[in-house]
Amino acid sequence: MNTVQAVDVLQRVLLPRKGEPHDVRMLYLIEAEHNKERLTWPDRTQVTVPAGAEVSFQTYFNAFPASYWRRWSQLDQVILAMDLKGSATISVYRSKQDGTRISVTNQVVEADAAGSAQRVEIPLALKNFEDGGWLWFDVTAETDTVISNAGWYSSQEPEAQTMPDGTKVGPFAKEVAVGIPTFNRPADAVNALHTLAEDPEVLAAISDVLMPDQGNQHPADEPTFEQAKSDLGDRLQIFPQGNLGGSGGYSRIMYEALGQTDAPYILYMDDDIAIEPDSILRAVQAARYAASPILVGGQMLNLQDRSQLRTSGEAVNPHDFMWGAAPHAVYDHDFAKYPLGFLGRPEDEKNPDSINSRALHRRVDVDYNGWWMNLFPRVVAEKMGLPLPLFIKWDDTEYALRAKQAGFPTVTWPGAAIWHMAWADKDDAIDWQAYFHLRNRLIVASMYHEGDVEGILKSMLKSTYKHIMCMEYSTLAIQIEAMKDFLKGPDQLFDILETALPRVNKLRQNYSDAVIIESAAELPPATGAPGVPTRNIGGRLAKIKKIPWAVKGLKHLVQKEDRAHWEAPQLNLTPDEARWFTLSRVDSATVSTAGGTGVAFRKRDRDLAKELLDETKSLHKQISENWDDLKSSYRAAKPQLTARESWKKVFDEQ
Repeated sequence: MNTVQAVDVLQRVLLPRKGEPHDVRMLYLIEAEHNKERLTWPDRTQVTVPAGAEVSFQTYFNAFPASYWRRWSQLDQVILAMDLKGSATISVYRSKQDGTRISVTNQVVEADAAGSAQRVEIPLALKNFEDGGWLWFDVTAETDTVISNAGWYSSQEPEAQTMPDGTKVGPFAKEVAVGIPTFNRPADAVNALHTLAEDPEVLAAISDVLMPDQGNQHPADEPTFEQAKSDLGDRLQIFPQGNLGGSGGYSRIMYEALGQTDAPYILYMDDDIAIEPDSILRAVQAARYAASPILVGGQMLNLQDRSQLRTSGEAVNPHDFMWGAAPHAVYDHDFAKYPLGFLGRPEDEKNPDSINSRALHRRVDVDYNGWWMNLFPRVVAEKMGLPLPLFIKWDDTEYALRAKQAGFPTVTWPGAAIWHMAWADKDDAIDWQAYFHLRNRLIVASMYHEGDVEGILKSMLKSTYKHIMCMEYSTLAIQIEAMKDFLKGPDQLFDILETALPRVNKLRQNYSDAVIIESAAELPPATGAPGVPTRNIGGRLAKIKKIPWAVKGLKHLVQKEDRAHWEAPQLNLTPDEARWFTLSRVDSATVSTAGGTGVAFRKRDRDLAKELLDETKSLHKQISENWDDLKSSYRAAKPQLTARESWKKVFDEQ
């Protein structure tokens, strides 16, 4: 047996909650198909492996993301430790950046003569993980074997960290203030509070729970709120305020965390999520052991398909300043179908589109992390100030870019994650949020984009044509408002923090595509549109195959609409079917909302489309001509917009 001293747990090995379906259990452990008996676990930290059975912990939540610890931490080794009762072989493996598996060591454990559990500690070097790779272990049981208190440990306490200016800070305690803004989701908010209290080790690390309540449906009115409040003790504070959006909610959290707590870390979480509670500890430990202060982001798993990883990391495209996948990042990966160890079939090796898990072994470096879960060291928040008053969208990106510019990068940490509804399942690119998407993209670009604005404007114009083809006139109208407000400069951002959304919603109601009807059954039956494609074309030649569709669509769009089709829709479409090559060929259609709450009856109006296009192009020209001045004004205003004193005035008025 090795005698290395495991000092501090970095990541616990956990079993699934009772009652989880098979696909979710695959995030925690994989039982061998030949096992005659299934594994059993009375709680989340102890598991019995029957004699002759095998189990692998090469899973999302239990494998150790060694390359991230190698890149960002103070550690040069990690210790796999557990209590083991029985006779078993522990096989430790590592992967290379391409997913190739390499055996590291086998530890044979013979049963203690007295039948007691033995402490097993296996030191493992981190030197082989420069570009990627995980560590994990498998267990082969010779007798019935009980494993408990397993985890990945450090052999030392964290040391002081180096700030960008060379000064030293810390080390810091394992303590975090958790902030959860909520807006009219009282049941979700209370469920989040319950989750924080369900794990004693997690709860012990939480010093404060800060909840700005921005709605008129309050968590305190939920039947189980008092129990959640009791479980959290004196940690919970609720701050009623007006609807200041996500940026107002998260700014309140940072404001109160800096003013009322001594917590060395501040963790943001959405209210409409589910979380693996140990993710909170993992984020804290990643930040504590970092060589220099970093922001630690949690990854997003899909709340509606819980074995699916929505994204492993994101970046901002330097050409058009738009969100997208970071280099080497993975989207929509299903661990139930393709576990971490699945490297594909041999016959698929030459096919770059074949599905496997190789990319998940490459370390991904990001620009930012969404605020569904994001941890800030207090020293960073004190230096960088609060979020911009953007209401919603791009506030998380801006803060990460600001911090990165100052020497505090964001790291999206595998194995620290929440479940959240994937943004692909929302209408936020075309509903009221489209105003904030565009206005705030321009604001943040003016602060951080280098070079001219033409790549951004070209991207915006492409989206404009798409909205025209899809009869999304309300989207164009509020994007015009977004550009007008951007051109007015930064001085009005606090003034319109609460008024922009009501103004945008009022404007949208002038357009049929923004009016939601409960069901298409309330309208006359669809009359049909023979020859109009509704199914997408995939494959590498898809763009070429769609050229004839584009030509026919453009030919139709320049013609005056037939308003007889405004009486009854030509087509009833799902959100997936509402594509440009379909909608550009008809004069009306119903399109279901992404959330299934009803339909919008879209009606083509050639003259309205031209009017909106002309105004859009005029505003693009103004932005282009004034870009340098706009950059200067927004950059100069940044300190004032992010100051605690500026936000204090807003909060005092609530």
